[in-house]
Amino acid sequence: MEIDTIRHSLAHILAMAVQELYPGVKFGIGPAIDQGFYYDFDLPNPLSPADLPKIEKKMRQLIKQNLKFEKKIISITECKKLFKDQPYKLELIKELKKITIYQSGNFVDLCKGPHIKTTKEINPDAFKLTKIAGAYWRGDEKNQMLTRIYGIAFNTKKELAQYIKQLEEAEKRDHRVLGKKLDLFIFSDLIGKGLPLLTPKGAVIRQELEKFIINEETKRGYSRVYTPDLAKIDLYKKSGHWQHYKESMYPPINVDGEDYVLRPMACPHHFALYNSKPRSYRDLPIRYAEIVKQYRKEQSGELSGLVRVMCFSLVDAHIICTQNQVEQEFKNVLELIQYSMKVLGIKDYWYRFSRWDPKDKKKYIDNPKAWRLTQFLMKRILDKLKLKYISADGEAAFYGPKLDIQMRNVNGKEDTAFTVQIDFALPEKFGLTYTNEKGKQQRPMVIHRSSIGCIERTMAFLIEQYAGAFPLWLSPVQIWIIPIANRHNKYANEIGKMFQNSDFRFQIRDENETVGKKIREGEIQKIPYLLVVGDKEQKAKSISVRKRGKKDIEETKLDKFIEKITKEYQSRL
Repeated sequence: MEIDTIRHSLAHILAMAVQELYPGVKFGIGPAIDQGFYYDFDLPNPLSPADLPKIEKKMRQLIKQNLKFEKKIISITECKKLFKDQPYKLELIKELKKITIYQSGNFVDLCKGPHIKTTKEINPDAFKLTKIAGAYWRGDEKNQMLTRIYGIAFNTKKELAQYIKQLEEAEKRDHRVLGKKLDLFIFSDLIGKGLPLLTPKGAVIRQELEKFIINEETKRGYSRVYTPDLAKIDLYKKSGHWQHYKESMYPPINVDGEDYVLRPMACPHHFALYNSKPRSYRDLPIRYAEIVKQYRKEQSGELSGLVRVMCFSLVDAHIICTQNQVEQEFKNVLELIQYSMKVLGIKDYWYRFSRWDPKDKKKYIDNPKAWRLTQFLMKRILDKLKLKYISADGEAAFYGPKLDIQMRNVNGKEDTAFTVQIDFALPEKFGLTYTNEKGKQQRPMVIHRSSIGCIERTMAFLIEQYAGAFPLWLSPVQIWIIPIANRHNKYANEIGKMFQNSDFRFQIRDENETVGKKIREGEIQKIPYLLVVGDKEQKAKSISVRKRGKKDIEETKLDKFIEKITKEYQSRL
């Protein structure tokens, strides 16, 4: 039996158990999801995590009854009568042409299936309820907040135990937990949901990422630009963002009778720069690069730490080139992204060729000929580069196909980290042209790309990947200098000046506490190097070095240590 079918059936058993334990409950929906299932309930009284063992026990009792899952096709009239006391089901019925229900014991649900035949197909020791959360009905914050109960399920008890162990490790690496523990970022109710504030330590990580990518892009021929965070709504009507992306954009702001919006994308701004003067084929390619503040109106239930926020900074660029240059420029972009991932230490990723869905007329610009040509062009490039990828219809941008670099966070959720897009539509909408070799006006091609993606999301990936133990170049504080006694403070300050002159980030821990306590705190804060100095070190003009993750302390000359960590920093290990 397919595990997804078992998970879907467990969602129904969960609802059945809740129905028996909490009379008067109203039912939302209950699908199978990655690694498990959930069900949404409108309950007379709130639940707490302490209630989950009781619900689990009831579920196991139901499973042992060998209950059947019986599918029936019924009329809309019958269905309305059956669910007359279930408002959420009645709302769903309005959107259905064919009604199917599943009955198990005393529980009946509106569902197209599939399901297992009987509950004996479920291993009662291979599932667990994990958490309770709030969820707006149908994901709309204007609707009723429901209680969502999550569960995980596998074929065997061993698989369940392995996944629980994985979850425990994920919890240790969760960037939201580590961000607070390591003092990297905060959220403020006064400022608003989904609007992170980076602390001085968090700001160091961001600055290092920016410094790295700006230098790397400059070496590769990108020109840096700066553009405003908002624009007249007419700009986004012209680009098509307002028509295709309106639900994710913030409402207009009226200034002196004109409507402005916070930008969801920077491409129209960059096209305005391109159009500021005539262009020749000799000018191309032009590569505009910018770290762009962008704004997306996310549902509050979708917000998650630094991964999904209301305002973020995208390491963005737009390459305007001839059609003959597209292949080489695309290859150059991939080389930059692959190099960036190597420097960041990202190894677990895969490529997704995100394509147009011709059936979705609302989401995409209606130009089938251009879509087929552009997708053919991108596929030819990917195949020529011998890039392994999966295809995903319906995941393209509204103006063209894209190559997405996908990663999973520590909880197993897939996200797009970086993206490269070939755009056939916006050059025409904005009238981009250049004078070709024959002196005629010709339309260029545009490649949209992000090299290290959204800074906030990339920070979240890195916090989780390294569990907060960043490599030297990214560590907010790289060195602690720990004097053994007050008489060693002067020597500690002399060492500090040398690190300051070499641009290393350090702190002198001269508090009136034991050296052992300071070392333990340094380990908790994941400081790469702890330097202990006392009489012996002061006399020899040396330091005793303890490297993160190692218990041995090595005495060395200060100049040799600085030479060593300078190489480490420059190599970005």
